[in-house]
Amino acid sequence: MPASSNWAQERLAQVRLVLVRPAGPRNLGAIARVMKNMGLRQWVLVDPQCDPLDAEAVTMAVHATDLLRQARQVPTLAEALQGCVQVFGTAGRREPYPPEWQIQSPRQAFPDLLAAGPAALVFGPEDCGLSNEELALCHRQIQIPTDPAYPSLNLAQAVGICCYELRTLLYQNLRPPVASSGISKPAPFELLEGFFGHLEALLLQIGYLHPHTARRKMLKFRALFHRAGLTVAEVALLRGILRQLQWSQQSSPREPPKEDPHLTESGS
Repeated sequence: MPASSNWAQERLAQVRLVLVRPAGPRNLGAIARVMKNMGLRQWVLVDPQCDPLDAEAVTMAVHATDLLRQARQVPTLAEALQGCVQVFGTAGRREPYPPEWQIQSPRQAFPDLLAAGPAALVFGPEDCGLSNEELALCHRQIQIPTDPAYPSLNLAQAVGICCYELRTLLYQNLRPPVASSGISKPAPFELLEGFFGHLEALLLQIGYLHPHTARRKMLKFRALFHRAGLTVAEVALLRGILRQLQWSQQSSPREPPKEDPHLTESGS
């Protein structure tokens, strides 16, 4: 097998499908099958409402029951996204979303999802899709273009379309990207969440944010920094600024805050 095909398979193996509160065992079986068809192996179930080894799931999976057995289960979406440097959420509802979100089709957005490092593609519950709060945890939001007369897709169908688009994109562009240096390594999900929590706390402290408007304004900040594609080093730089601003707000003089050894500007 050509080295480029090996690289494509390895890249697909780094894509993590995340299903939030899935409720239908038949859907889980169908998803396991299409994942195996398209070469994806990694998936996480967030607070599942059914047993992935239910008889209906096993029947639908056919020869993909091994994927049903290895599905990881976690209680929260944040836990499912640990370690990911790209997180794309699927927007299934048709009501207006925050204007800061530039919702794209999978074909438009997936080149960035596959650019580098561990990535997650998040799908919401069958009955209501992802909430705005859940979508705000994602770096980008995507939506499968469907006919307005009947826009709703079955969960397994939506996953199948996205898996096909991912595989097609990779095998049409069999050129491994140039590896990034340590200093330009994309910031993983948990590092960005730490930064957003730090930023919100400071903005509340200085009075820029107020409790009743904090959620809406933080959506704007999240969209801004997600578009920027922050690296580990850039997050360290911004956290350093936030720590210095917090120190300057102290009424009593004290030593400047020390650097967090886990957040150095070198990205190490």
